Amino acid sequence: MKLIHTSDWHLGQTFHGQERHAEHHAFLTWLLDTLVERQADALLVAGDIFDVVNPSLRAQELLYDFIVGAHERLPNLDMVLIAGNHDSGNRIELPAPLMRRLRTHALGRVRWLDDGRLDAERLLVPLTDATGEPRAWCLALPFLRPAEVTGNGLAADPAAEGGNDYVAGIERVHRQLIEAARARRRPDQALVAMSHAHLHGAAVSEASERPIVIGGEESLSATLFPAEIAYVALGHLHRPQRVGEARIRYSGSPLPLDFSEVGYPHQVVAVTLAGAELADVESLPIPRPVAMYRVGPAPLEAVLAELEALPQDPALPREQWPWLEVRVELEAPLPDLRARIDTTLEGKALRLLRLERRLPRGGETPTAARADLASLGPRKLFQHTWVRHWDAPPSEAVMADFDRLLQDVLDEEEPS
Repeated sequence: MKLIHTSDWHLGQTFHGQERHAEHHAFLTWLLDTLVERQADALLVAGDIFDVVNPSLRAQELLYDFIVGAHERLPNLDMVLIAGNHDSGNRIELPAPLMRRLRTHALGRVRWLDDGRLDAERLLVPLTDATGEPRAWCLALPFLRPAEVTGNGLAADPAAEGGNDYVAGIERVHRQLIEAARARRRPDQALVAMSHAHLHGAAVSEASERPIVIGGEESLSATLFPAEIAYVALGHLHRPQRVGEARIRYSGSPLPLDFSEVGYPHQVVAVTLAGAELADVESLPIPRPVAMYRVGPAPLEAVLAELEALPQDPALPREQWPWLEVRVELEAPLPDLRARIDTTLEGKALRLLRLERRLPRGGETPTAARADLASLGPRKLFQHTWVRHWDAPPSEAVMADFDRLLQDVLDEEEPS
């Protein structure tokens, strides 16, 4: 069995106000060619398919055109998609009946049976080989929101560790799904888990992973995935990485989603299964359709010299001109800074997206200088505000209410 694992496409993302349709189209074209070249049996997309819960029609068109194209070129390819924290689970599942005709399984929500058990059957997807024989089972777990796994006794699990109801609820879902997969599989069939979550010890990005609901204090242990699971396909973190073992991996995002991700080795993961065992894991580098440059931080004269030396090709169409971030260290405010940068870039095939001015801040440590609203995120900012107002940290019940309210707001977001 040959699988391709990818995640965090963020279709429809606007990058400092600029749309990235051409880049996403180039990636999906490369991915489709790679699936054909590798004669893959299955494609696993581990969440954050879209960048916002209400994606543009153009972003949705990219996804559905890709699915149709993949089915036309590889009629036996199984595709499994799960919702991430940026996605609307309901929207991901809306066209599911049609997508199943294209051998595509879209899972956005978990459901519970009347007796309180997880409806695990709908989350178990058979993966077939070229002959149509089921050779593996995909345990497809979409991103789990607090309201889905807490309350009404859902998180009441004596096997759960710690006192966090949200984490206990997530662990309970994983355990019940794994138990259902054990009961369904044959000895010669592999188990492949797919989850959109943050595992202990995994490295997060500097700025672009939404710091809400999941994070350090709600991260999960890799011990959730017993050794009998041949491969764990993870999504959410944009840096490709293994977590403890070669079989537990984040594929990472296919494109840099922030200038802080310029140095990441963007990739998909090719997985080979032999019977019930993992036989091979290979990282496949993704060609970068648009270059991205990060200049500085440095004094102005050094920045201007670096800008002059940047490679650029005036023959490229404008949609392929490199993205550019410039960070300048100043001793005092410089009113004509933007004009001087623009003069240096005049006539160059570069797109300046962000200009950051760094001024001395007396009395602050470097850490304090970097602690802005974007780095804190809504959840930490709420906790800091609560402590400052009440001189005590918010209770777990208060934070659970905050998580639900915040998710409601995110579910109502409109695309830029």
